Amino acid sequence: MARLMTLSRPVTWRLLLASLLGALAIGSSVGLLATSAWLISRASEQPPILYLQIAIVSVRAFGLGRAVFRYAERLVSHDAAFRTLTDMRVAIYTRLAANGPVALRPYRRGDLLSRLVSDVDAVQDLSLRVLVPALSGLLVGAASVALAAWLLPGAGAVLAVALLVGGLVVPWITIWAGARAATRLAPVQGRMSAEVVDMFAGAADIVASGATSRMVANVRATDAELTAVQSRSSVAAGLAAALGAAAQGAAVIGAILFAVPAVRSGELSGVNLAVVLLLPLAAYESVVNLPTAALTYLRVRSSAQRVFELTDAAPAVHEAARPAPLPAASADGSRTVKIADLSARYPDADDEQDALSGLSMTLRTGETVALVGPSGSGKSTVDAVLERFLDYSGSVQLDGAELRDLDSDQVRTVIGSCTQDAHVFDTSIEENLRLARRSATEAQVWRALDQARLGDWVRSQPMGLQTPVGAHGDALSGGQRQRLALARALLADFEVLVLDEPTEHLDPVTAAELLADVRAATAHTATLLITHHPDDAEQADQIVAISPTRGDAAATDTGQERTP
Repeated sequence: MARLMTLSRPVTWRLLLASLLGALAIGSSVGLLATSAWLISRASEQPPILYLQIAIVSVRAFGLGRAVFRYAERLVSHDAAFRTLTDMRVAIYTRLAANGPVALRPYRRGDLLSRLVSDVDAVQDLSLRVLVPALSGLLVGAASVALAAWLLPGAGAVLAVALLVGGLVVPWITIWAGARAATRLAPVQGRMSAEVVDMFAGAADIVASGATSRMVANVRATDAELTAVQSRSSVAAGLAAALGAAAQGAAVIGAILFAVPAVRSGELSGVNLAVVLLLPLAAYESVVNLPTAALTYLRVRSSAQRVFELTDAAPAVHEAARPAPLPAASADGSRTVKIADLSARYPDADDEQDALSGLSMTLRTGETVALVGPSGSGKSTVDAVLERFLDYSGSVQLDGAELRDLDSDQVRTVIGSCTQDAHVFDTSIEENLRLARRSATEAQVWRALDQARLGDWVRSQPMGLQTPVGAHGDALSGGQRQRLALARALLADFEVLVLDEPTEHLDPVTAAELLADVRAATAHTATLLITHHPDDAEQADQIVAISPTRGDAAATDTGQERTP
């Protein structure tokens, strides 16, 4: 919660202003009821109308002021909340981007979405539904007690006790009753989101495997747990409302017990009797929202823990304190990447075994190196290291400069990749390609498509480049999605390009033709081809085989004279 308050510091004055406006709004309600009570009582004595003018004007002023101040309070408090929310989202996304995609591996997609949307949205309630109501209630409660004590000290004491009960005791009981439900709500909602997303994303496989009943049963069980948690939270809120109403009624009864004898003794005028009796009804508005604020506080704290757990996760990459400048290419524009005794381990690994160990090889402009090995041998880990998504031990040098000493964002302007699970966005073919280079001309876009052997198919579509690809590329076949991702990587024109299983989902003839086109397109690029297909590796200039058991690698020269 202290960290959330730190994020609110830039809008502190707005929060204070919102609290003051909120106090004026509630104070206007108190003033309206008190003045109205006095006006009706005094008017019953039929005094000259001039004696009532100030009260009449005050009633109008309080009636208008209540609406005006409430609107202004909502305007200022929401502005402060949205500013804080914006700063938090920027800070979270900046941190996640710095940590890289590897740091997000332990989280399920639905739970991650819940943390980044629902939990972050819940955090803004700290100012809207906790801080502002609490500060406003404190100001109005103190002023109301002072007014009641001025009219009748005993009534002031009764009102003070009632407000303390409603503002402190009732929220404490509410927290005691609803703490477990409030703290469990966000995690259960996250699990519910994860299960629903997984079920819809894998609907075809679930149905094909005959697991529909089991998956639906899991969702129903989680939904029942969520309903139970929400019910317990509602019970706590209902208990708070009941206790609050009881405290308010007790304050009125206490005021009656003090005020009636005071009128008989002459200590309190009969005109002020209505003011003393009705004042607790209006003044209690200052604390009526505090039990709800207590439950909101618990939910905000739980959501904040989930958000900060995400941002505090160990980064997969540690940036250099003072990054070295990116080395320039040689005079002929060539680049060289030298890898020596490379080892890497994922932060969420349960064991002490490296995902990759003892790899050594060299990538040069104009050459294609094939990295082969069975699944789990660490081939994709090499890609993560080269793109600075994962820290490493050993040495990886770009033109003599160690990658860990460079700025990761600058490294990614030189080294890029096309992975076998590259994301395809739910937009047009052209927009998916221009993600790589917004400034690309239409001719360059078509050339990338032709190099990826997708151009003819796109030309055959009625909408051409504007053909929608659907969510996750569902409107395309597996091979078309792979070639679209490859075309995007080619359009980016990286100087060092990593191709992770580029022929996946393709038939052997198309795969061979595609690799030949890619070799021609990357003649001026240092290319690392990650594959487990022997035929794909045979087209490379050099083959590096790695083992999943020992992690060591052996390089085999396949001949530099072969024509693509």
